[in-house]
Amino acid sequence: MLRVSVISPESVLFEGEAASVVAPAFDGEVGILENHAPMMTLLGKGTLRLSGGAGERSFAIEGGFLQVVGNSVRIVTEKATTSA
Repeated sequence: MLRVSVISPESVLFEGEAASVVAPAFDGEVGILENHAPMMTLLGKGTLRLSGGAGERSFAIEGGFLQVVGNSVRIVTEKATTSA
């Protein structure tokens, strides 16, 4: 499992575990699974999807960055809202 944090200027939107993360990078979607290589990328506008752990969650995000270190994924975004 991945330890995931989704942070916006207003609040911490999600802190928990997920089996996978799919995020809108500035140049296309990026998928993260357990034991992913360390990386950092800029985010674009789109839907951030988390699956596994607490079920499916999605957020509409605009900009920011994503960092993967070990099995931790940190998403810091300029703007985010929870999608239904």
